[in-house]
Amino acid sequence: MLALLWLSLLVPAVSRVGGDGDALTFLALGDWGGLPEPPFVTPRQAATAAAMGRAAAALGGDFVLALGDNFYFSGVRDEWDPRFQDTFESVFVSPGLRGVPWYVMAGNHDHAGNVTAQLRYSHRSPRWHFPHPYYSLRLHLPGSNASARLLVLDSVLLCGRGDDFGRGPAGPRDAAAAAAQLRWLRAQLEAAAAERFVLVAGHYPLWSVGKHGPTPCLLRLLRPLLRRHRVSAYLCGHDHNLQYLEEGGVGYVLSGAGNFMEDSQPHAGSVPPGALRFFYGSAASPGGFAHVRLEPAAATVTFLEATGRVLHRVTLPPRHP
Repeated sequence: MLALLWLSLLVPAVSRVGGDGDALTFLALGDWGGLPEPPFVTPRQAATAAAMGRAAAALGGDFVLALGDNFYFSGVRDEWDPRFQDTFESVFVSPGLRGVPWYVMAGNHDHAGNVTAQLRYSHRSPRWHFPHPYYSLRLHLPGSNASARLLVLDSVLLCGRGDDFGRGPAGPRDAAAAAAQLRWLRAQLEAAAAERFVLVAGHYPLWSVGKHGPTPCLLRLLRPLLRRHRVSAYLCGHDHNLQYLEEGGVGYVLSGAGNFMEDSQPHAGSVPPGALRFFYGSAASPGGFAHVRLEPAAATVTFLEATGRVLHRVTLPPRHP
């Protein structure tokens, strides 16, 4: 078993691939993991990959945050699994994504396979960065002394493995490992008190009106921490659409439209009144993702369809003006 250490990685605002150079930018993409049989990629994934390259070139893209479910439907077997080539390396090939690092987390479908193999693949691919099941990224904001913190979680280790048939996570397989991750998160949030922005990311949604709905485990464990520490936003996937919600001063960015789209809102009554600000899941859509721009004065989240159409944009204030 992996040692339960925490990692802190520095992401400098250099080696930009696009944009005007006065912000740190990244693309957030969830549930993008193709198919387990030829051609190992869906038309929606291919269209989204191409659009991400165009967005990175036009709007900036210092890195990609991969929000889990990287390989449908049962993850990978080992670090030599051809799915790494067929579903990742040969798909995200647009010039705008060339040389852009990916920071990766595991989703429930990844946990159906070998997550350790995805960690080990970090040693085989120069752009696949998955150093530990959970880790911290410090993000320098160009043109200032300000910085932000991105805390990447493994929500499956924390809550257990759910499925696509309405059964949510029923509890962690390893309670001690889940408790260790939660202690790590508390310590990281305390240490990030002076950061201009703090972002937390996990595969499972905390709030969602979609098929899977809110995750009770995260409502119990994470919601009080996010509010207490004035976290700027929580980013996730799992539901196959795009959503933005606000509650308790925290923004909730759901970007799970990288491979499938689901338009239903069976949990519309399960989120706080007025929390849902944006939802898009049209079955006719070629997919979509979120683009995040961090400047000292504001964080801007833009939801983009794979056509290039801007679907929604929201601006979040800094924690410390």
